Amino acid sequence: MAGLVVLTVGTGGYLYMRYNGNIKSAPLFAGESGDAGHEVPDEFGRTPINVLVIGSDSRDNPEDCAIGGDCGPGANADVQLLMHISADRSNATVMSIPRDLMTDLPVCKDENNNKSKGGRGQINSTLAYGPGCTVAAVHKLTDIPIDHFVKVDFVGVIKMSDAVGGVPVCVSDNVYDPYSHLKLSQGKHTLKGMAALQFVRTRHGFGDGGDLGRASAQHAFLGSMIRQLKSAGTLTDPTKVLSLADAATKALTVDPGLDGITKLVGLADDLNKVPPSRVTFTTMQTGADPRDDNRLVAGPDAAKLFATIKNDQSLSGDQNGANSAPSSPPPADPASQPPSPPANGTPRRNIAVVVKNGSGAEGRATALVDVLKGAGFSRETTTGKSTPAEHTTVRYPAGKEGDAQQVAAALGLPAGAVEAGSGSSIELLIGADWKEGASFPAGGPAAPGDPAAALKGAEATTADKDDTCVQVSHENTVSLPHYGGMTPIKAFDRSPEIPVSAP
Repeated sequence: MAGLVVLTVGTGGYLYMRYNGNIKSAPLFAGESGDAGHEVPDEFGRTPINVLVIGSDSRDNPEDCAIGGDCGPGANADVQLLMHISADRSNATVMSIPRDLMTDLPVCKDENNNKSKGGRGQINSTLAYGPGCTVAAVHKLTDIPIDHFVKVDFVGVIKMSDAVGGVPVCVSDNVYDPYSHLKLSQGKHTLKGMAALQFVRTRHGFGDGGDLGRASAQHAFLGSMIRQLKSAGTLTDPTKVLSLADAATKALTVDPGLDGITKLVGLADDLNKVPPSRVTFTTMQTGADPRDDNRLVAGPDAAKLFATIKNDQSLSGDQNGANSAPSSPPPADPASQPPSPPANGTPRRNIAVVVKNGSGAEGRATALVDVLKGAGFSRETTTGKSTPAEHTTVRYPAGKEGDAQQVAAALGLPAGAVEAGSGSSIELLIGADWKEGASFPAGGPAAPGDPAAALKGAEATTADKDDTCVQVSHENTVSLPHYGGMTPIKAFDRSPEIPVSAP
């Protein structure tokens, strides 16, 4: 949205210098090893663009401190939106990654050489080591290349909503969330300033009171902002445009690839080509964390959604109701193809694998030992000690990467599942994302023109939808002094002394 505004301003003289000076930047990638991935061009040489939008809860400056309280250093990525713009610029996908997600985190170093531990953790904690660490964590989770990031804080949300003249939203019922302080009556409202921030931060008021309900509300807010910016009278009013451009550039921290007006203009031009009806909002599929009911883990269908985005396949239909074909052909299903020859040329019969069951389903290690032996791998392939795991991986010792690739290909696992290990054997660790079957269920993208397969188990909407209301929770997700737990609807009725956030 900032880019769309900047595009209308132009790039000359005083305004160029002023807005250029507003923009702050930080490194794109802060992982200790690897990088943020690389896009694959389509047959015409065009590449998609993936931008990670990060909402920070930082309170390390007076303005954010006054808004959020709990002042001091540190930050969490309370909003993580992966925005994909297709190579042909015909469609876009915005995928939410819940802040409550537990996953394998990378080791990161921030600009002061402070080093994170890595390992299993909550994904939003990575922002403590800079936005580049959040980029590294999202790339590790999804295997989607990330070209840019845009980070916005509390004050940035307020300034942007004020500058655009307010963002229209609708709620299904009366709602009061005493934690975010959002209080709205049933129906439509135009949110500005603090009310806009309260809305996008609210989690106890919507859905089941968790982060998934908040993501749905954020999608509604962003879709409305897109419509607002594209509507007549917003981008044609010079006063509004200048105010928007100033607010937008002040609100952002970006990677070096976006740290100038001309760079933002380029991104803006790409965004502006996508009509609202072709901008799909969704949230990655998740399940309850077996170790903590208040946390989430990636669901078994999430890998298919990730692969579909990575493969640049549209998740929205065209104006005639037909689904868009991908800009480039999808890769063949690895489960149905012979594996590529490994670098060291080792025959399958000489590759022994230790299979460990971390899926939580009984008998998986034994079953896949039989599958591997039946596929021609060494008769010395055997089971190992079980250890819980969320994601299925093939780990290899030094010099055995080619052998591990053969194992992954034989089982239909994506290339991103192969990683270096510390043991002396090739190990297949079966995760909770593969509880049944002889071939990995989500090892590739959805079939071309089949967005429903990629979105299985996930809610989705498009930015042109202006006739729906965000669903207020009917569960006991909030509490008030002297009353205890209740629905946000009852909390509204029992708090007449609290003013509404917006008329």
